[in-house]
Amino acid sequence: MGIRKKSWTLFSLKQPREVSVPKDTTSIFHFIFFLWIFLLLLLLLLLARPCLLVALRPTNLQQERERFFQSEFTYEPQFEYEEAELSTVLDKYREASDLFLQQVTEILPYFNFMTGGNVLPKSQVWAAVRKYLQKEGCVGEVVVRLSDELLSQAVMVVENCRPTLTINLSGARQHWLEGMLRHEIGTHYLRGVNNSLQPWASSERRKALGLKGANPTEEGLASLHSVLLRKQPHLWRAALLYYTVHHAAAMSFSQLFHHIRRFVHSPDVRWEYCLRAKRGQTDTSRPGCFSKDQVYLDGILRILRHRRAIDFQLLTALGKVSFEDMERLRPLATLSRTRIPHFMMDTDRYQAQLNHILASNELSDAELQRLLP
Repeated sequence: MGIRKKSWTLFSLKQPREVSVPKDTTSIFHFIFFLWIFLLLLLLLLLARPCLLVALRPTNLQQERERFFQSEFTYEPQFEYEEAELSTVLDKYREASDLFLQQVTEILPYFNFMTGGNVLPKSQVWAAVRKYLQKEGCVGEVVVRLSDELLSQAVMVVENCRPTLTINLSGARQHWLEGMLRHEIGTHYLRGVNNSLQPWASSERRKALGLKGANPTEEGLASLHSVLLRKQPHLWRAALLYYTVHHAAAMSFSQLFHHIRRFVHSPDVRWEYCLRAKRGQTDTSRPGCFSKDQVYLDGILRILRHRRAIDFQLLTALGKVSFEDMERLRPLATLSRTRIPHFMMDTDRYQAQLNHILASNELSDAELQRLLP
């Protein structure tokens, strides 16, 4: 279990575009020099800003997991991290919210009745990913890898200057895989592509325009798309993440592990949820949480609250922006080359699916209006 597994790349690079190089020797020298400087700066930037999810993965994860299970779930894991100092990152996510706890308790009982079906073999995962990329017209644009080392079901990052989707093999289940692809590619990737076309693509321009953060809109929208086409689109995963983080703020790791047993019987699954909620901690005997996972349910409920007023195709075309900034960005936007996911083309059907999600989770418009005036 401690051996690092290989990853497999699904799609090769596109053919490189032709670059016009000046014929003058001095100009060629300048061209190569500035290209080298650019690549060096890019490398330094990537090294200086490691992916948050990677930085928060304990280096002694497997060892501490084994000690925890051998103790019959009483040992408090003592995690170690590659990054010596994570406090700057963690300060942003120390406080847990209880705003939606009532809604969570109504959604969570569905967890015991949910199953993602069988874990798919790699050949079927590759086939499903290829088929989905064809639907969105982005074959050859995304590198896809399979892994058994992720803390989440999947993650989309830029790696070696290319968008890279890594899929957790244990989460690649029969009834969940396409929802995950809608989440990562149909939402995160396509909104990222669209964002690069907009005047606010740079952090400087975002700041100058006074834009809100992309979250909770970004993760809320992606989470809705995860369940969009399910017959029973229950939001138990987002609800359980929210609930676990809330209680992690006041509990140790082992206390939290026993507390969520009322919803999750599998010790392996409980370990995963507790680990996510306790990420960044070294001594997990202390109360404390990593609250970022509450953003999923927060974003979901805010979007459902305002769903009738949101132009979802425009929201996707504008890129990585909050729905609250949509109308003022509309006249500034570049829309001619933007891309909309296939499942969002029929706007009437899309709105009906959102209504179905609301009803399936025993939520109501009156309830959301009261919580989010």
